[in-house]
Amino acid sequence: MNTAAIIDDVKAVVVETLNVEDRADAIGPSTPLLGSLPELDSMAVLELVYALETRFGIAVDGEDVSAEVFETLTSLTEFVESKLS
Repeated sequence: MNTAAIIDDVKAVVVETLNVEDRADAIGPSTPLLGSLPELDSMAVLELVYALETRFGIAVDGEDVSAEVFETLTSLTEFVESKLS
């Protein structure tokens, strides 16, 4: 799977999990996530982690979850890619 495909899949998971379909077009690789999307609160982070684990078949440990990972769509994609390799 290439990076472009992964970023599209990560974006789809974010949009579906946060229920922000109406703003999906405004979410790009450098879009700030944590602190910028009101829907992305601590509970939504847990739901998003679970959704990413399910979609990509990865395991995310508690210590893996940080503000840096959820900073932008790109940082979240890079995190998923690191778990896939």
